[in-house]
Amino acid sequence: MRRPPQGRPRNRRLQGDEEQQLLAVCRRARNPWLVHFVTLAIETGMRRGELLALQWPNVDFERRIAFLPVTKNGDSRGVPLSSRAVSTLRGLPGSSSGRVFGELTPDALKHCFRRAVRRAGIGGLRLHDLRHEATSRFFEKGLNVMEVASVTGHKTLQMLKRYTHLSAADPAMRFG
Repeated sequence: MRRPPQGRPRNRRLQGDEEQQLLAVCRRARNPWLVHFVTLAIETGMRRGELLALQWPNVDFERRIAFLPVTKNGDSRGVPLSSRAVSTLRGLPGSSSGRVFGELTPDALKHCFRRAVRRAGIGGLRLHDLRHEATSRFFEKGLNVMEVASVTGHKTLQMLKRYTHLSAADPAMRFG
């Protein structure tokens, strides 16, 4: 018996003004956490579960790092925070649970995000695509393979490549 072939990897990135459209709809959403979650997902490349489990004591504003003691692959890691990520985190209220996103559940997040994407008129965008977007942006900002892998938590080059979708125009401009 043969294993079924692995599905084609997704390569969906935000295009044109989709980020602005999505964030505008998220700001108007009934769930006050949504816009902050989407912004941090784009800025950090953290997985949904990592963001939902993030605790305030693990956010170091001075060093601009979010520490993840437990990740999907079993290793802990520190995620650098951009100025935009720090600003977003500083704008969040504290919660009695100690979690950055309070009592936001995976199901509530999934439904809110789908509704926001539909209202923004954006086709084919999933929440996990924001991790692909962030990974690609890290390379576009000039980070090298080892730096991006340490930020995203990817253990293999093959997996990191699966999450990276660079525009052919970028290298073409470097060629001159």
